[in-house]
Amino acid sequence: MRRRLIQSTLAVVLVVIAVFGVSLVIVETRTISESARERVESEAVRLASIVDSRLLVEDKVTAEIISDQVTEDRYAVIRIPGKPPIEVGTKPDGDVISATAPGEEGETVTVQEPRSSVTREVGRTLLIIVLVALLAVVAAVLLAIRQASRLASPLTDLAETAERLGSGDPRPRHRRYGVPELDRVADVLDRSAERIARMLTAERRLAADASHQLRTPLTALSMRLEEITLTDDPDTVKEEATIALTQVERLTDVVERLLTNSRDPRTGSAVTFDLDEVIQQQLAEWRPAYRSAGRAIVTSGKRKLRAVGTPGAVAQVLAALIENSLMHGGGTVALRTRVTGNQVVVEVTDEGPGVPADLGARIFERAISGRNSTGIGLAVARDLAEADGGRLEMLQASPAVFGLFLSRTPPQKSPDDESRRTVR
Repeated sequence: MRRRLIQSTLAVVLVVIAVFGVSLVIVETRTISESARERVESEAVRLASIVDSRLLVEDKVTAEIISDQVTEDRYAVIRIPGKPPIEVGTKPDGDVISATAPGEEGETVTVQEPRSSVTREVGRTLLIIVLVALLAVVAAVLLAIRQASRLASPLTDLAETAERLGSGDPRPRHRRYGVPELDRVADVLDRSAERIARMLTAERRLAADASHQLRTPLTALSMRLEEITLTDDPDTVKEEATIALTQVERLTDVVERLLTNSRDPRTGSAVTFDLDEVIQQQLAEWRPAYRSAGRAIVTSGKRKLRAVGTPGAVAQVLAALIENSLMHGGGTVALRTRVTGNQVVVEVTDEGPGVPADLGARIFERAISGRNSTGIGLAVARDLAEADGGRLEMLQASPAVFGLFLSRTPPQKSPDDESRRTVR
């Protein structure tokens, strides 16, 4: 591209020089020739007037007297009737420019100038034109090189940016080049890079969340299936199979929830649900794991609470908190429900050392973990809680107390209560 730009610019300049340069040479040559002819004619007239003035006063006209009036390199012949011609200067050889002027006393004055003087002047003018043309060519080449670099370098840079996007490096470069068309291409590439970066981040986040969120349901499901394989009691098999089916449904809900959050984290499907049912389901699911670890999980607080949210999402949040207490906490884990204002709060606490002081409020950030875990569970739990209009907070660091805040649904009044109020 650089070479093409330089060649095209140089071609345009050469065409302009050829058109205007040749015309200028022709005009200047004609102008110089006409000027030389006018000078010779003017000198012939001037010499004729000088001769007339001397003849009128009957003064002598000699070559010595006239030689001072003739310009150097010119030849003059004065012809006076009845006298021999008077020659001044050296007669030029070859082609000459000649002019003759008559006098009032019958004399004639002829002045000649060699055409070589005109040729020399034309040559000097032509040399000046050629030098100017060369300077114009050099300036055009330098300008073309600069312009080619200005255009080619951004194009090379944009090609490298596109190649980086294709190789999986979606970082926008935010470079602009002062050329509107190139800046527009750069804007499009930067926006594409940002979209690709968001898509890659969402995919990686979905993969990390899925591996973390599916691990617990799959582990629980495998434990139930192991219980089925180790027993011959049909009632036990039926019970464990029913629980396994429930866990499969929860697993399906987890997958759907992860896909929904990957598309739009703000999308929620909140409904009114029985909070006790979700808590009891979590207790039944986690008791075997706590029993294997020699620990207990209990529940307390206000009963028969109804909250607004997605039951599957609330179950995932509680599962993340219970698993976090199992892995990082100690002693008995307690789930306590209470009401504050128009919200229902589910507190999850244990008897362990609590959250390290260096983590603090960063405990909900991704990749932040205190004991060799993924650092994803609490971050996902917070996103799930916020998707349905709730929130997840750390109420106390030592021992750790986490609170899940959900909107509360007022208890429904029975028909008997309404009839009694009407009677009154």
